[in-house]
Amino acid sequence: MSATLTGLTTKEIQQVRMYGCTEAKLRESIESSITFKFSGPAMIAASIMSDAQEMLSFGGQSENSRDHVRQMLNKAKWVLFTYVMPQD
Repeated sequence: MSATLTGLTTKEIQQVRMYGCTEAKLRESIESSITFKFSGPAMIAASIMSDAQEMLSFGGQSENSRDHVRQMLNKAKWVLFTYVMPQD
């Protein structure tokens, strides 16, 4: 993982640990998806959470699996907080 963190800022490294990628890459990935364009961000969040559930139901008990599920749930929360919940 350290090779993928080379050249990133401290904030970007934190984002990679939380989401598995930077927020910029996450935003790019989400906004370019056909689901986002046709069904909206809430469906993206629901889809990510469903994928996380599937990983857990199929024995995702290794440390890497748990970390991936944690990152997926963080991505879903980011989508909800960024696109769905009203900004003050």
